[in-house]
Formats: sequence, C-alpha cells, structure tokens
Amino acid sequence: MAMQSSMTFSSIVALFSAMIVLASIPSVSVFTVSTISAISGFIHGVFTTIGIVVGDIIFIIIAIWGLSFLAETMGNLFVLIKYLGGAYLMLLGIGLCRSKSKNVETEEVVKSSLVSSFLTGLLITLGDQKATLFYLGFFPAFVDIYKISYFDTGIIIAITIVAVGGVKIGYAFMAHRARLLISFKIRKRINIAAGCVMLAVGIFLITKA
Repeated sequence: MAMQSSMTFSSIVALFSAMIVLASIPSVSVFTVSTISAISGFIHGVFTTIGIVVGDIIFIIIAIWGLSFLAETMGNLFVLIKYLGGAYLMLLGIGLCRSKSKNVETEEVVKSSLVSSFLTGLLITLGDQKATLFYLGFFPAFVDIYKISYFDTGIIIAITIVAVGGVKIGYAFMAHRARLLISFKIRKRINIAAGCVMLAVGIFLITKA
C-alpha cells in the first residue's frame, strides 16, 4: 500500500471542519463528558474523552478498510457492549444520586475512577454500532475510499484526535469551570441532577434501536 496521500489540503481542512461541527453538536457523548467533568473534575472529563476518541478510531478503521464482515461478526458483541454500557451508566447515575459531596478523595479512588471514566467514554461510543455505517457514508465526501492509503488513514485518525478530542475536552473544561463556581452547599443537588442525566443516557443507550 502506497504511503502517499490521496487527500488534498482542502479536503483535509474540510474534513477537519466537519468533524469539529459534528463533535460540537449536543449528544450523548457531550452530556457524558460534561457531567463527569462537572462531578469528578477536569481530568476525569479528559479520560472520558480519550475513551470516546478510541471508540471513534475503532469505528473509523472498520469503515475505511471495508471491514464490514468484522462489524457483522461482532454484531452480537456490539449489542452486548451497548447493554453493558447502558447498565454501567445507570449504575453510575444511581451512585451519583446516592452519593454525598466530598472535598477529599484518596489517590487510589481517583486512579480507579480515571479508568472508570475512560471505560465510560469507550462504552458509550462502542455501544453505537451504527457509527460504522455513518462513517462509511461520511468519508467518501472527503477521500476516495478506493484509493485510500495507510498515510490517509493516519491523517484521518489525527484529525479525529484533534477535532473530536479538542471539542470534547473544551466541553469538559467549561463544565469543570462551572463546577468551581458552584458553592459546596448545592453540590449535592448537582450530584442528583448529574445522576439523573447519567440514568437517562444509560436508558437511551439501551433502548436505542
């Protein structure tokens, strides 16, 4: 496979711009990143974003290289991931509703929570197996799928990391800043509201056709 790119500068800019717009639209991933960042802190929002980006990259590779057979073979697994992700988010929501606001967290709790934040982002992304079909219809507008090279794939992945990751981290930062402006007294109510959001996201993921 040739290492030269079949993408022009204008198509790269157009794809980057389109990915930013798509990532900016309020969605399950945006609500999840914002909620986790508002409750647990900016770094947790970053780890959730990393999970989302990793999930996107997996779907992009499947779509670009025409690995539809892999998507079909893993169909049942994707469905299982969707239910596991939904159930996990619902449990997270229930936990938030029942939790008490604390100023101090041990390092061990933070570390385990960072893994949890990453898995949350990954699960909500992999839970939407239709993303492969979306990318299959989306990328041909910017790149010739039949002439795509490994270099092109690298460019697209880099665009995804910068565009999607950058936008989601922006949401995480804004949610974190908003959290700092909230007094400790009403943090419990925020936890309950965030818990309800996570419950709703989990239910939406499970019931989504």
